[in-house]
Amino acid sequence: MILVAGGSGRLGTRVVQLLAERGRRVRVLTRDPARAHHLVDPLVEIVQGDIHDPVAVERAVAGASIVISAFHGFIGTGANSPETVDWQGNQTLIRASVAAGIERFILVSVHGASSDHPMSLFRMKHRAEQALQASGLVSTIIRPTAYMETWVDLIGAPLLRTGKTRLFGRGANPINFVSVADVALHVELATNETGPSRVISVGGPENLTFQQLAETFANVAGVAGTIRRTPLPMMRAMAVVLRPINPTLARQVQAGVVMDTQDMTFDPSEIIRCCPDIVPTPLTTVIVRDYLNGTHPMPQP
Repeated sequence: MILVAGGSGRLGTRVVQLLAERGRRVRVLTRDPARAHHLVDPLVEIVQGDIHDPVAVERAVAGASIVISAFHGFIGTGANSPETVDWQGNQTLIRASVAAGIERFILVSVHGASSDHPMSLFRMKHRAEQALQASGLVSTIIRPTAYMETWVDLIGAPLLRTGKTRLFGRGANPINFVSVADVALHVELATNETGPSRVISVGGPENLTFQQLAETFANVAGVAGTIRRTPLPMMRAMAVVLRPINPTLARQVQAGVVMDTQDMTFDPSEIIRCCPDIVPTPLTTVIVRDYLNGTHPMPQP
């Protein structure tokens, strides 16, 4: 049995579907079973439980041989935040996994996670990584770059709906985007590992600016539109002003500042050499698959 915590989200959905296609038994831990209706399969068991509830987590882990943490609290509201979800939630899941004696714990972290990163998501993922490495569990930590599908939704999709979109800052900073489908393949691959613990970073085939992402979407989808920008100084001020009022929006604005000013590039040559069977998906493929072939919308994180 493989437990997927966060199995009803964008990444978790693909992981669960992949595992079921391979004939693996899967248990999905989700706060809202209604969000997992698309995962109905004889091999998939849906259990309701909050990652903050140690008792519910212990029940979900019981009988599992592998645990996958596929959730994040970046866009969480109320009590859900990177601190409560990515750190405290993972801590609860790790403790339950140690008590249950699972064979391998797979943590989906983020590329660039560090203790001093300007974004709380990256700092809390780093804390979770440290807790996992100190737990004694055999683990695989997967560090993906920015999810391509998420940013296509935010920047490209508005061009279809309204004929205009907005970039965060200048939109000229190169960023590596990876398809969620590729990350899911690496997670599924990790469930077959029998070797020691390891950490891998996973990225897409190219580094693109937000401007290039918007232009590529417009060209592939055959739409014309207006591209507007939110000035960087305004975003910095908004991130501070919104923090006590709307912390979720403040985190999103802060993410825009970071992605406009920090090194967000990635060299995929090492992961391609390591996993030659997983070919990084280009942006054009994601646009065609999700918007021109009728498979959108996908489950949200």
